[in-house]
Amino acid sequence: MPAFHPLDFYNLEDQFTEEQRMVRDTVRAWVSDRFIPIVQEHYEEGTFPMELAPELAQLGVFGATLPRSYGCAALDNVAYGLICQELERGDSGLRSFVSVQGSLVMWPIHEYGSEAQKERWLPRLASGEAIGCFGLTEPDFGSNPGGMITTAKREGEEWVLDGRKMWITNGTVSQVAIIWAQCEGAVRGFVVPTDTPGFSAPEQGHKFSLRASITSELVLDGVRIPLDAQLPGVSGLKGPLSCLSQARYGIAWGATGAAMAVFDEALEYSKQRIVFDKPLAGFQLPQAKLADIATDITLAQLMNLRLGQLKDSGSVSHSQISMAKRNNVMKALEAARKVRDMLGANGISLEYQVGRHLCNLESVVTYEGTHDIHTLALGHELTGLPAYR
Repeated sequence: MPAFHPLDFYNLEDQFTEEQRMVRDTVRAWVSDRFIPIVQEHYEEGTFPMELAPELAQLGVFGATLPRSYGCAALDNVAYGLICQELERGDSGLRSFVSVQGSLVMWPIHEYGSEAQKERWLPRLASGEAIGCFGLTEPDFGSNPGGMITTAKREGEEWVLDGRKMWITNGTVSQVAIIWAQCEGAVRGFVVPTDTPGFSAPEQGHKFSLRASITSELVLDGVRIPLDAQLPGVSGLKGPLSCLSQARYGIAWGATGAAMAVFDEALEYSKQRIVFDKPLAGFQLPQAKLADIATDITLAQLMNLRLGQLKDSGSVSHSQISMAKRNNVMKALEAARKVRDMLGANGISLEYQVGRHLCNLESVVTYEGTHDIHTLALGHELTGLPAYR
């Protein structure tokens, strides 16, 4: 794989702190040295390199913004965004692995969990000793999570969970799951060890997208957990939706990293590919495509930086995160489609990365809020009128 040349057309480098640049460069080097050389094989085989989990923990990317008292790195949100950018430059599955661990498992435990839950799980999750998953989506309830039919019923000093979850990243390899269920008239979250009797997580196969990622079904068949397994700090859809906002923030940065990867590949390829006796880059149509992609990446980078600043100030809104997720993922997908075309037949070969990113982004544009759902969320914010039904 040729060396990566990141696009920074508006010279944003001087807007980052020394720590932010150091974090980004460390993760960038790790992705280039340790992950990219093996991702092609894992993508073809439909596997994730779990042996790299301890190295990711050593990098400090699990729950990177959470406090050091739990073994986390206590980074700011711009630094974390840059982590996601570099991870997804490698592969969407890599960023998803880290994002689920931090934003969807560690964050709700820290935000809504008891001190006992935090002390039990956060250090183990930060060190990679434990892997977590997030159970919200169900076979018949994706965009409408409030319709979930998974239940938690109290029997004596236990909760009994029954239901199914689908499209769960990391499920098959997890030691703990955050499960959302209908409970006494409200949606509540539960911290469920995956070795609890009645819990199973069969892996889902036959994917053409996110192949270097573990996707599972979760089956809860009379799963009995103690009363103190419930997350005490939140009730209602605010719980899972706030977790999704944390993850969508990382996706906005991550998709930009994927776009940067395919742009760099297209630029280098078009300079070297000779067509009609001159480089492909010397023709007008390729230059127009490169100009469009570079502009979209630059706009996404600017949006991400401001979004991170708003998040660090505590003033970010879920609608602002929705706009960034919606825009940046779609622009990355459009970029990948253009680059696949520019590479011709080579664009479908895993010897190049664009086809892998293209297929992955077809999932990223759908999960954690589809493009259309985020469109409606923005419409609701702008007009005050919900159009979901």
